[in-house]
Amino acid sequence: MEPAGPEERRRRRALAGHLLRAVASVVLLTSLYYLAPLDRGVGVGTAVALVLGLVLFGCLTAWQIAAITHAEYPRLRAIEALATAVPLFLVLFSATYFLLADNRPSSFSEPLSRTGALYFTVTVFATVGFGDIAPATDTSRALTTVQMILDLIVVGVIAKVLFGAVQVGLRRRGDPDDRL
Repeated sequence: MEPAGPEERRRRRALAGHLLRAVASVVLLTSLYYLAPLDRGVGVGTAVALVLGLVLFGCLTAWQIAAITHAEYPRLRAIEALATAVPLFLVLFSATYFLLADNRPSSFSEPLSRTGALYFTVTVFATVGFGDIAPATDTSRALTTVQMILDLIVVGVIAKVLFGAVQVGLRRRGDPDDRL
């Protein structure tokens, strides 16, 4: 087996860097969710925070798409983008569900801890249906419906846009068969 040349070492470093940043994004966002002081109750401020968070999510996604089209390794950059955007999206809804359940315990079929709220959010995102936790009030059902609609947008539209950005980036590099 021949030792890796400088180009191969550079590609491996790029792969390791992108994967490390992707894992760090997931760990950071999850840690922030568990450490955030979510004790202020639910109200207009919660709705505003959710909307502002979703605007931030949209801006982050738009910035990531531009970054992908100009990246040296567009596919790796797209993976990194997903590893930042999707956890942010999930954490926004998890925090909102947690606050709602804490303030109005009858909102769900059982009390939600932070982990329970995250579990419920991922269950809705993955569209696997409800089992042990289900929305029980009109407010929690409306919020869950909003998440389901946005889930379809995130999974369908944003994934397609990210894939298109990868294709643009590869064409821009003149290397449509790039493995990374």
